[in-house]
Amino acid sequence: MWTYRFITIGVLLITCATPLAAADFSDPSWPCIQRKVDRLSPGLMWPAPLEEMALEDDRDRAAEELAETLVLRRVDLDSARAEVESFADSQGHDQALMGEVFSRVFDTLSHRRTRIIDGIGKFSLSQIALSERIDGARAEMDAQMATDSPDYDRVDALEEQVDWDQRIFTDRQRTITYLCETPQLLEKRLYAIAQMLHEAGQPDGG
Repeated sequence: MWTYRFITIGVLLITCATPLAAADFSDPSWPCIQRKVDRLSPGLMWPAPLEEMALEDDRDRAAEELAETLVLRRVDLDSARAEVESFADSQGHDQALMGEVFSRVFDTLSHRRTRIIDGIGKFSLSQIALSERIDGARAEMDAQMATDSPDYDRVDALEEQVDWDQRIFTDRQRTITYLCETPQLLEKRLYAIAQMLHEAGQPDGG
């Protein structure tokens, strides 16, 4: 039953992460083609309610060390799985304990994801402001050139400003694909970690 649930949720996450997903037009500051989801729910990734556990010091340290390892981007999923399996073997494949580890991982990665989404919004607003500045400078240039006695010094200054601002805008825009993919990558990592922790919490290790 839980295997089916995990597969279903995984398909939904992957589907939502494809470039064909619609942009979130309810938020004009959101620049990504991926739908904006401000907050994730652990209930979509873990098949049972997560309750905070009171752990003995040794188990608490072990759980915290594992959680800290799993959230590291440099730890690939194969290495993460090996860490989880080793932890499960040493802790008796305790499903509740695995849920506690996932809860800690979720708190860290979802918080990181929220900061990234907020950063994307601020980035987008700065791009919008820069675009409006470029449009305003171009409009002023056109207005100056339409007069009988244009202020050519002003026109030259505006032209230089537009050229510089356009260069900055274009350079920044090249990073938007990477920025927009980052929340997706965190979602996929969270899902994969949830699955491996849940499987390792089974008495037979999955």
